[in-house]
Amino acid sequence: MPQDADWRPELSRSVMLRHDRVRDTDLLLMPERVVVLHGSAAAVLRLCDGDHTLTAIVAALSEAFPGAPVAKEVPEFLGRVREEGWVR
Repeated sequence: MPQDADWRPELSRSVMLRHDRVRDTDLLLMPERVVVLHGSAAAVLRLCDGDHTLTAIVAALSEAFPGAPVAKEVPEFLGRVREEGWVR
């Protein structure tokens, strides 16, 4: 799903990003649902604060993960989680 480069994604009001120390994994907590995050999903979602544009998120992650296909994968990932209602 193509996204506007100026979009400022943020977690939906009912969604919280938390780190579970017992399992040493990141989770999205929602009413009556928990999603276990894998790979760099939490790194992407931590930048979804309503202040960073999609362009800024891609730039920050490109710097953090050199050589990774961030410019393609991050907008696709955010499009999927937007469809799920986890970000707006």
